[in-house]
Amino acid sequence: MKTNLLVILGFALLVACESEPQKKATKKANQSTKKAAFTVERPPFNEDSAYAFIEKQLDFGPRVPNTEAHRKTADYLSNKLSQFSFEVSRQEAVVTAFNGEGLNMINIIGEYRPELNNRILLFAHWDTRPFADHDTKDKAKPIPGANDGASGVAVLLEIARQLDTLKPEVGVDIIFFDAEDYGQPSNSMQKRQSGTWCLGSQYWAKNPHKSNYSANYGILLDMVGAKDAAFTKEAISMYYAPQVVDHVWGIAKLLGHGNHFVFQETTHVGEDDHLYVNKIAKIPSIDIIQYDPSTRAFAPHWHTHDDDLEVIDKATLEAVGETVLATVLKEAE
Repeated sequence: MKTNLLVILGFALLVACESEPQKKATKKANQSTKKAAFTVERPPFNEDSAYAFIEKQLDFGPRVPNTEAHRKTADYLSNKLSQFSFEVSRQEAVVTAFNGEGLNMINIIGEYRPELNNRILLFAHWDTRPFADHDTKDKAKPIPGANDGASGVAVLLEIARQLDTLKPEVGVDIIFFDAEDYGQPSNSMQKRQSGTWCLGSQYWAKNPHKSNYSANYGILLDMVGAKDAAFTKEAISMYYAPQVVDHVWGIAKLLGHGNHFVFQETTHVGEDDHLYVNKIAKIPSIDIIQYDPSTRAFAPHWHTHDDDLEVIDKATLEAVGETVLATVLKEAE
């Protein structure tokens, strides 16, 4: 997850002038989520399995582009999606970081039922922050990224595993975006640059894995595993896809997860992968992300070496996993 230094004015400039394709995509999302009054069955999400997927990612070490741990993790994630009957492709390119370094980026794309037009896009970033710029020690060393990175990926892997068993009649695309967390540090001596975060999603939004790719809507998972995490209605999501936010938060409430999915809008503006999926790919997308509106900050372990397995809570994984999986299964009805 990236810096939260963007201000409201900057956000307004980023999202201004909604285009006709964006309006059409929003209308499609409205139609897809109009089933407001319904009951929701609790889906078979296994939080122990999701936790194990986090452990496995951390076993490789920090997943920083251009490292061996990064390459091994990419192979592991690709193989897992294939194991769960997804058609897998890898989008590889060299992207330029804020410091001029070329990053060997790998976006990992899994397609469930690619022949269906009724599709939902689920995504998370799988790389980790290459430096602990919010820590008080070892700032130049990479973070473990248990919550910031691995948790979203793990929940989506477990959802993929369940889809392979349940076999619902709905198309689902899972994308693990790379180079999300290589953005310019807030304490950098360089001139402030825009667009240095979310390099993988920026690349994919401009170069989708299929020409004219479309989905009803998208859901981003970012920092979704910490104990007592609260997910408020984030500003970019509410600008581009408020109906999707209400739909997902409503399902969470019906499942008894209202303690995590808080019915409160935030003025917080952050640069996250869903911004570019909305703005460039024109797919109405939301962000399920931990944020504390009272302190206007992410979790205390954010971008520090404390972002390890000790911050992960299975109850939070269960709440997010059940909510997102139930949302997907509603589309198959």
